[in-house]
Amino acid sequence: MSEQEELRDRSIGELVSRLSSDLSTLVHQEIDLAKAEVTQKGKKAGRGAGMFGGAGVAGLLALICLSITAIIVLNAVMRDWLAAAIVSLVWAAVAAVLALRGREELREMGSPVPEQTVTTIKEDVQWAKNPKSSAGR
Repeated sequence: MSEQEELRDRSIGELVSRLSSDLSTLVHQEIDLAKAEVTQKGKKAGRGAGMFGGAGVAGLLALICLSITAIIVLNAVMRDWLAAAIVSLVWAAVAAVLALRGREELREMGSPVPEQTVTTIKEDVQWAKNPKSSAGR
């Protein structure tokens, strides 16, 4: 007896039960696949973040070396304390400019609450309470 003949001989209840079981299995397999994919991507993201951290440390060390080099170069034409003070003031000015720009960006961002999402959720709740009045939505 072929599979098609077996399916014809089964009742609607048996077919619905089998469909439900197959659908459940499919959903579980898709969830497992999604978990595996997210785990794999998470590992790559972690490695990438670690490399960015290492790059930041290396960049900081390079910046320190360049600062020392600038002090030594300036020391050829002025006292060492003055050369160190000039390089320090330059870095203080860079830090101040970056801090002011960062503060400005945060102020422009406004509230961290996703206002558009809150608005649409409120609309959805209103629609769920009275779906007939919002039929044109």
